[in-house]
Amino acid sequence: MGKSTLFNALTKKSVLIANYPFATIDPAVGVVAVPDGRVQMLAEFSKSEKVVPAAVEFVDIAGLVKGASEGEGLGNQFLQHIREVDAIAHVVRIFDNTNIISTQTQIDPLFDIDLINTELELADMASPNAPKLATKPVLYVLNKEAGGHNLDENPSDERWQKLMEFFEETKAQYVIVDANVEGDLKDLANEDKEQFRREYGIFDDGVNSLIRAGYNLLGLISFFTTGTDETRAWTIVRGSTAPIAGAAIHTDFKDKFIRAEVIGTDTLLADGSYAKAREAGHIRTEGKEYIVKDGDVIEFLHS
Repeated sequence: MGKSTLFNALTKKSVLIANYPFATIDPAVGVVAVPDGRVQMLAEFSKSEKVVPAAVEFVDIAGLVKGASEGEGLGNQFLQHIREVDAIAHVVRIFDNTNIISTQTQIDPLFDIDLINTELELADMASPNAPKLATKPVLYVLNKEAGGHNLDENPSDERWQKLMEFFEETKAQYVIVDANVEGDLKDLANEDKEQFRREYGIFDDGVNSLIRAGYNLLGLISFFTTGTDETRAWTIVRGSTAPIAGAAIHTDFKDKFIRAEVIGTDTLLADGSYAKAREAGHIRTEGKEYIVKDGDVIEFLHS
């Protein structure tokens, strides 16, 4: 519940929102900038004309119900869409509100999670040659309601306790958001957003937390290139070597790699200029075996 509302808040892209099950049939796709203050700081440092943040793609896929693996609720179509993504953000309702229609008679987040997991596993068993859904990383997005009866605000609630036990046992990642509030905020200016959040007593940016958590769930990190023309965040898989990272920019940076000059963002900003960083010995020369770290600022040298 709140899945499409949250998607709109993420992408500022209009998709159908309705207070009934199966409002989403065809998946909507949105490319979202990854919130990272380092990009803007580096752009100001270099007086860059252009700023390009890292990005991640979100797909709004219709929810599943019991029997989806057997075709219930257009389940086969939905399951096929899920097979095509790299990770799953499972939006789970954690508030009681009888005025909002649900496919379940009682709000029970762990039951909802078990239902989806069971349907995905059954779909895997029915399609032995298809990519295994059950192996995809999952981020649980716990959707609450401002001013409502939220399970996270009542830790003694048995449903909340069981949910937390499940997360601890499975080492699952989760974030808590208010989809309705985030949906209302999506078209407001930043200064108005802060005032709006204060009025609702919500001080964390749920959308930003969700994007960053998704980026991390996929095992992705960012390194940067910066100059007067452009500051850009480049996305690579955590653990990538310098040549592999260079390939994100151009294949020559991998195939004809010689070396990379590397400095951490914080160090570069603290030094105040490349000249001072070089004078202080903070710019390192790294070879093909170097494992790029999140936040590295890199200049590649190739033949």
